[in-house]
Amino acid sequence: MKEDVLINVNAFETRVALLQNGTLAELHLERSTGGSVTGNLYRGRVARILPGMQAAFVEIGLARPGFLHVRDLQGMPRDDAEGAQPCISSLLREGQNLLVQVAKDPLASKGARLTTQIALPSRLLVLMPEVDHVGVSQRIEDENERERLRGLVAGLRDEAQCSHGFIVRTVAEGAGEAELRADLLFLSRMWQRIDAWQRACSGAGLVYEELPVQIRVIRDLVSPEVASIRIDCRDTFERAARFVARFLPELGGRLVWHDEPVALFDRFGVEDEIRRALERRVPLKSGGHLVIEQTEAMITIDVNTGGFVGSHNQEETVFRTNLEAAAVVPRQLRLRNLGGIVVIDFIDMEDPEHQRQVLRALEKACEQDPARIRLSGISSLGLVEMSRKRTRESLLQLVCEPCPECRGRGFARTPESTCHEIFRAILRDAAKRTRPVKGGAYLVRAGSRVIDRLIDENAVDVATLSDRIGQPLRFQVEPCYGVEEFDVVLMQNLS
Repeated sequence: MKEDVLINVNAFETRVALLQNGTLAELHLERSTGGSVTGNLYRGRVARILPGMQAAFVEIGLARPGFLHVRDLQGMPRDDAEGAQPCISSLLREGQNLLVQVAKDPLASKGARLTTQIALPSRLLVLMPEVDHVGVSQRIEDENERERLRGLVAGLRDEAQCSHGFIVRTVAEGAGEAELRADLLFLSRMWQRIDAWQRACSGAGLVYEELPVQIRVIRDLVSPEVASIRIDCRDTFERAARFVARFLPELGGRLVWHDEPVALFDRFGVEDEIRRALERRVPLKSGGHLVIEQTEAMITIDVNTGGFVGSHNQEETVFRTNLEAAAVVPRQLRLRNLGGIVVIDFIDMEDPEHQRQVLRALEKACEQDPARIRLSGISSLGLVEMSRKRTRESLLQLVCEPCPECRGRGFARTPESTCHEIFRAILRDAAKRTRPVKGGAYLVRAGSRVIDRLIDENAVDVATLSDRIGQPLRFQVEPCYGVEEFDVVLMQNLS
């Protein structure tokens, strides 16, 4: 698979796009006003312990305290007989200082998810300071290669007299001893500096900051087979060149400084793909489509045949639509960075073999996603439940906000409904008075669509209401008001 990385940098925003065979597969976005804090290390102070939730709130210097669950504590003792978790109040105390790492960015009103199971990544290895173990990524499947890498890293660890644990990352497959040694020594020295710094700190605050997104993506996503890394900022290009020279020297010739009149993302059609990734509806080549709904509780994906009627029987049409959807859904989840619980509503299939093939296609497509995914089988209702690890905000959350018209509901009142709401507000106010206010009138301020309806389709209702309450009604258009917004004011002494 041909891969290209595009890095667009300006003073207020950095965007990194991963293209696979010319199609946008993954997008990372960080703004100068608030980037990701995932991976950062903080010296924290336990602010509050919640025994009922088996969790604690930890002050780390951000706007909201972080959330630390008992299962995310390093070296937590366990009752092997029962598998029960000890009470968190026996492990932590309020006011206690501890080193924590952000596992998930703050989302909406929730603080960052924290862990004391520290993991420091480099290109080939991940250092775990409190673990005495050498592991190998499950994505490296060849047993001989797994044993080779495990033995190499274990030997290098002994050579460096290092007692920390290490995980060999997927990109280390085929790596030589010299590369692994350089990574191991780099991580060991970095941890020594971090540990010394956090011990010297007196209050809560940042101890170690993860690499900026443009360098982090090169470290974590770029494979030796990448065709090009195109960057449109000279300073970023030079920094990336230094990083590549140290950790990925074989890719040096594939770094390209984009110095063309046409913007980098426009040149490769990425802007259009980003716009499409914000739509609920995803067309399928067959004529069917997906409808993706993102809520706080879960992500739901509905599969529809749409205009695809097929040339065979209905079961075959349904099967082909579901098969195509199974290949598209994981790509959309990765592109939109949707995580948490996902429920896919496939079209009902009668043939069990068709169900198995669709599930296999979904599993195969999920293998391309570096995020951890868990899948269930297809239920009797045609539903598939899955979970995708969520570490940062989705694309929709990053670039959009709840609609002010509908207040995030996804739908808004009609102008007619707002007119009747206005009538009720006037009736409630008039009922408080024993008699009409002499020389007074009700002033209604609302958006143009609502006012237009009041003086046109609802003109008879307005006249009837005016006669009933004994007060005239006047109208004022407020251009900034949405369809649900209005004010009703009783103006006095207008005669």
